[in-house]
Amino acid sequence: MDLAYIPSPSTGVLHLGPLPLRGYAFCIIIGVFVGVWYGGKRWVARGGKVGTVADIAVWAVPFGLVGGRLYHVITDYQLYFSEGENWVDAFKIWEGGLGIWGAIALGAVGAWIGCRRRGIPLPAYADAIAPGIVLAQAIGRWGNWFNQELYGRPTDLPWALKISAGPNREAGLYHPTFLYESLWCVAVAVLVVWADRRFKLGHGRVFALYVAAYCVGRAWIEYMRVDEAHHILGVRLNVWTAALVFLLAVAYIVISSRLRPGREEIVEPDLDPRADATTDGEPDSGSGSDSGSNGKADAKKAGAKADPKADATADAKSGKG
Repeated sequence: MDLAYIPSPSTGVLHLGPLPLRGYAFCIIIGVFVGVWYGGKRWVARGGKVGTVADIAVWAVPFGLVGGRLYHVITDYQLYFSEGENWVDAFKIWEGGLGIWGAIALGAVGAWIGCRRRGIPLPAYADAIAPGIVLAQAIGRWGNWFNQELYGRPTDLPWALKISAGPNREAGLYHPTFLYESLWCVAVAVLVVWADRRFKLGHGRVFALYVAAYCVGRAWIEYMRVDEAHHILGVRLNVWTAALVFLLAVAYIVISSRLRPGREEIVEPDLDPRADATTDGEPDSGSGSDSGSNGKADAKKAGAKADPKADATADAKSGKG
C-alpha cells in the first residue's frame, strides 16, 4: 500500500452555472499575468516606461498561444487527423496541448511587431521579460496536473503522481514530470536574474541564457515522459529540438558578447511628438518675443532705407540748397 503520493484533481473543470471554469486555462492566464507584471518591473528598472511591457504583450501573447497550439498540432497530428479522430479537436486548446517551442517562436514575432511600433529594440525587451516568461511556464505547467497529462514513468517514490484511469491513460503512480519542469523553470528564473545582475547582460543575452538553461532541463525531463511522441533515431523529437535550440542560444551568447558587449544605455526612446515639436520647431517664449521685436525693428529700418520717396525728397532738398 502506497502511503505517500501526489493526488490528481478528480476533475479539471468546475461549472459556474453554464460557464465552465477550466484549471488548465486558469494556470495559463495566471502565468501570463505574472510574466507581464514581473517583466514590467524589470523593464522600468532598466529605464523603460510603465505600461510598455503590457502594451507589447497584447501582440506577443496571442501570437504565442497560436504558435504553441500550432506546434502541438503539427507534431502530434495523429491525435487530430488520423482515422477515427475529429479534426475539430485541434481547436480545443482548453483540453491541453501547447508546445513551448512554437509559443516562443511565434510570440517573438508578435513582440517584434509591438516593439517596432514603439521604436524599441527587441533584444532589450526580450532581456527584460525573460525571467517573467519562464515563471509563466512554471505556473502554466500546473495546468497539466489538472488535465492528468504529461506524466513520467511509473515510480514508487513518495512524491509519485497518482493518475486515475481515463482515455489513453492507465491508473497508477508516475513521475510528476509537470512538477519537475515547474521547479526547473523557477530555478532558471533565479539563475537568469542572478546572472543579469552579476554580469550586466544585454542585447538579448539574458533571453538566450534563459533559453539555453531551460533546454537543459527539458531534455532530461523528456526522457522520463511516457506520453506518445515522434522519435528520430530512437530519441524523442522534443529532445532533438531542445539540443538544437540550446546550441543556437549558446552560439548567440558567444557571438553577441563579442560584437556588442555591455548593456543598452537607452531601451526606450522618447517618442512624444509634442516634445519633438518643442525642441525642433517651436522657440521658447522669451527668445521668441525678443527675436520678434528685433525682427520688426530691422524690417522698419530696412524699409526706411529702401523707400524711394524718402530718397527723392532728400535729393530735392539738397538741390535747392
